[in-house]
Amino acid sequence: MKISLLQQDIIWANPSANQQVAEGVLRDLEKSDVYVLPEMFSTGFAVHPEDVAEKDGLSLRWMQMIAAKLDAAICGSVAIEEDGKFANRFYFVKPDGECIYYDKRHLFTYGGEHKRYTKGEERVVVDFRGVRFLLQVCYDLRFPVFARNNDETPYDVAIYVASWPTSRIEVWNTLLHARAIENQCYVAAVNRVGEDLACKYCGGTMLIDAYGRTIAECELNKQCAITADLDMEALAAFRKKFPVLDDAD
Repeated sequence: MKISLLQQDIIWANPSANQQVAEGVLRDLEKSDVYVLPEMFSTGFAVHPEDVAEKDGLSLRWMQMIAAKLDAAICGSVAIEEDGKFANRFYFVKPDGECIYYDKRHLFTYGGEHKRYTKGEERVVVDFRGVRFLLQVCYDLRFPVFARNNDETPYDVAIYVASWPTSRIEVWNTLLHARAIENQCYVAAVNRVGEDLACKYCGGTMLIDAYGRTIAECELNKQCAITADLDMEALAAFRKKFPVLDDAD
């Protein structure tokens, strides 16, 4: 299976412009099975979502159109408003239009995200073309218990989409590799570049294997994308040879 990760410079509060940029990048990429966009790829990360949260499903419809066109899954998070409540919603859209979503559980209280958004309650794993994907958003990365690979909701690839600032990029790098090693999984991590009113972002988009090795990564501070293979046979062989997960608490 091939996966593509898009490291995007997000235009503030302009879904159509951001979709146009992403579509141009997607069009030039090597064919993949899964394409991953950053956190709040349509607007940029908004602590105050009242003016940017989508009520009409604009980004979701665009994702369904792209997924059908590419015969692939596309995923990323969007600020949405539903019944008067806001969520940081991570959509995983399949080529047939089916949408599975995860609402970010760990809201970034340091930045006030918890004051406006409703946290999700359920851990979500998506099965697509025989590969199981755990959906995670930004601050979730700091909470390993929630991401622990287990028998109830096992997974092969953890996807982290983020707006992770440059000032804390070493934490991003360290924790991503730890999640891959401790869960014997691939980690596909997509962080934005550019800046908004509050932060600067340098990227750090990468794919990490279960040994903790970075097997593909984007150049820092540059809007770009990478495509890499997920070798599921190699992952299964490693888990069988060295069954760390069998000894987990």
